[in-house]
Amino acid sequence: MHEIDEREILKVLGELKAKRVLIQTPEGLKREAQFLADFLEDNGIEAIISGDINYGACDPADREAKALGCDALIHLGHSYMRLNLEVPTIFVPAFAKVDVLPALEKNLDEIKKLGRKIALVTTAQHIHQLEKAKEFLENAGFEVLIGAGDGRVSWHGQVLGCTFTAAKVDADGVLFIGAGYFHPIGVALATKKSTLAVNPYSGDAIWMEKEAERIIRKRWAQIAKAYDAKKFGVVVSTKKGQLRLAEAKKIVELLREHGKYAGLIAMNYISYSALEGFDFDAYVVVACPRVPIDDAENWRKPVLTPPEVEILLGLREDYQFDEILGGKREKDEPLGIALHGVRG
Repeated sequence: MHEIDEREILKVLGELKAKRVLIQTPEGLKREAQFLADFLEDNGIEAIISGDINYGACDPADREAKALGCDALIHLGHSYMRLNLEVPTIFVPAFAKVDVLPALEKNLDEIKKLGRKIALVTTAQHIHQLEKAKEFLENAGFEVLIGAGDGRVSWHGQVLGCTFTAAKVDADGVLFIGAGYFHPIGVALATKKSTLAVNPYSGDAIWMEKEAERIIRKRWAQIAKAYDAKKFGVVVSTKKGQLRLAEAKKIVELLREHGKYAGLIAMNYISYSALEGFDFDAYVVVACPRVPIDDAENWRKPVLTPPEVEILLGLREDYQFDEILGGKREKDEPLGIALHGVRG
């Protein structure tokens, strides 16, 4: 279960004088969304739950909220992201109730293999325990670094699926606290450092190097498959936190400069099945960096990232993981529940 402060949400909605709201939720918080909707209804606010799949703070349903006549959007499960939103939006991170220290204590011998100087990162679900974890590790003899990250994250030490700047510090290795492979694999790919993921739920510790190496081999295979491609579809996302139109246009021009045919395609939900009718030999996804990596097996034709296009054209030799960067984060910018781009 996760901690969601319904009273704080109600307070902010009261300040907005909101009468109707849309609640947007990731898959793992649908029951919490139902509970919140009932709570708000009991307090005189009409609540609608979005049934669409949500991929993160980069994918707010503010347009849908506006179309439904909502006074505000409640975005559950993800921390604030600086975006140009169409309705007041409350980003509500859901903090996991599990204690991270037992898993760290259990895996101290594995953590020591990272080296004495380690970078410590996690997701929004466990960020409230990061300082406690840092203190525990320092008492165990480690030098612990927590990177500031960039403008897409809300907290020091936080990583997203598309940006891992908080892990890019001068450390021997990276320790990730959290469940699943999605984020720690991204850390390993982006930092090119030894990465250990400690799961606070199961107590397991998993090294990411072999999985990262396997993915990089597959990415080189995708580049090789695209070697003879003459027609490229360059796909840009209309999701506000993934929209990289300028980058997509650069890729189109780059391909054309090298004698390739390139067309620009805009999509909200990016999937190969929706592209099969086009006459392209390969695709470049300039949206969420994880789409071409995590979903490549579902694409019948080669699918590349922008840095992989540079490799294909002979402009780069080393492999680089694609990230969406958010610029420098303001030092005095407050953190927490966000309201229409203002955190406080």
